[in-house]
Amino acid sequence: MNVNDARRDHLKALPRVDQVLVLLESTAEAEALSRQVLVDACRFAVDVLRKRILEAAAGTFERPTLETAQNIALDRLRALKAPGLRRVVNATGIILHTNLGRAPLCEEALQAIIAVSRGYSNLEFNLHEGKRGLRYDHVRELLSMLTGAEESIVVNNNAAAVLLVLNTLSAGKEAVVSRGELIEIGGEFRIPEVMEKSGARLREVGTTNRTRIADYEEAVDSEKTGLILKVHTSNFRTIGFTEEVPAPVLVELGRRRGVPVMHDLGSGCLADLGIGDEPTVQDAVQWGSDVITFSGDKLLGGPQAGIILGRRGVVETIRKNPLNRALRIDKLTLAALEATLRHYLLATNVTERIPALRAMTESVDSVRNRAENLLGRLDEAVGDNFSFILMDGASLSGGGALPTREIPTVLVAVTARNLTAQALERSLRDSDPPVIARIADDQVLLDSRTLHNSDADDIVAAFRRVATAGPA
Repeated sequence: MNVNDARRDHLKALPRVDQVLVLLESTAEAEALSRQVLVDACRFAVDVLRKRILEAAAGTFERPTLETAQNIALDRLRALKAPGLRRVVNATGIILHTNLGRAPLCEEALQAIIAVSRGYSNLEFNLHEGKRGLRYDHVRELLSMLTGAEESIVVNNNAAAVLLVLNTLSAGKEAVVSRGELIEIGGEFRIPEVMEKSGARLREVGTTNRTRIADYEEAVDSEKTGLILKVHTSNFRTIGFTEEVPAPVLVELGRRRGVPVMHDLGSGCLADLGIGDEPTVQDAVQWGSDVITFSGDKLLGGPQAGIILGRRGVVETIRKNPLNRALRIDKLTLAALEATLRHYLLATNVTERIPALRAMTESVDSVRNRAENLLGRLDEAVGDNFSFILMDGASLSGGGALPTREIPTVLVAVTARNLTAQALERSLRDSDPPVIARIADDQVLLDSRTLHNSDADDIVAAFRRVATAGPA
């Protein structure tokens, strides 16, 4: 029999969907599930078997059976029942890991989310006056007290904040920005493309590494220019022969020409962390920009949000933009943001109360103690299958913040006796909860700076599972 005949023969042997359904309906996993879900799982199983036959090389065809189809359908049902968005153990050493959800929330933020989501809330209801209010009222006073800004609104992320401000102040006009600040950050978010979508016309000045005030002077025109834009280069640094115009100098130019100045701070640092030269939001407000934008989930350490603050008249104009309704913050994010901001205002130990800040500022001795404890537990549990050693290393803040700043850390370096580093990393990723680590020099590295003390139980359990499973 030639290859084509064999392939046709196996395709003819595919079980029918109704045959798989009969078997599936008799299983415990099928209980309480609708017939449509079960039928879809059976169709999925048959499609998987068909694809295997069509893609198989000559001589490797697998005879499709009802049992195989049933097992595939059962796996499909289990996958549907399991949440897709899951907690993971972050052992990468990247504190604001964009792919892992950036900043973990403080306990008060979590409790605020639960309280607000259980029932109704005064999201847009003024309890004192008994009439409709603004959702921004729950954080505007906190933001003013913390930063010194006259007014503020909050949208769903900083990209939305930038889009909204540009659309309000510069649609149909030029937005003047240095070439060295036309950045791209995570998720292919590019400043030039956001400007285009906002309706603003990009006017580049200077060069990639050097922009002077004379470049802005030549470009700014009170009739053609909608705003002057300064962008904090969150995720990279230009080193060497560089020059940029400080925000206060741009503010002076804007006042003189009657053009508003926007400062996109990106990460939004509200506290001096002592680990880099990141400007704080308070600094930016003092420099006098008309409007400032930044994230709520990076160096601020709260939920994903885009915060817009500045001069009252400018911010009020932005708030009235109809686009704001499409970008506004939801009640759960607002609850978490309010709780996080209260820590900054009321707590004397804010870097200890906000998890992301705690991870950035924790002493290396404390990190080492956690690493030593983890190593001891792993060695006791699965030392016959793995080799564990401590190594000094470097963590990163991540999230497009402090790109050149390395934070000292302590790593648990793991070598498996019967697995490659790649196979071990994949197996840890397949655990429940998944343990996300990194690989270097054929070792799996567990960075203790991004681990909580409670993560040790999950990591030990994951290694026990790998040890029991044996070589892949």
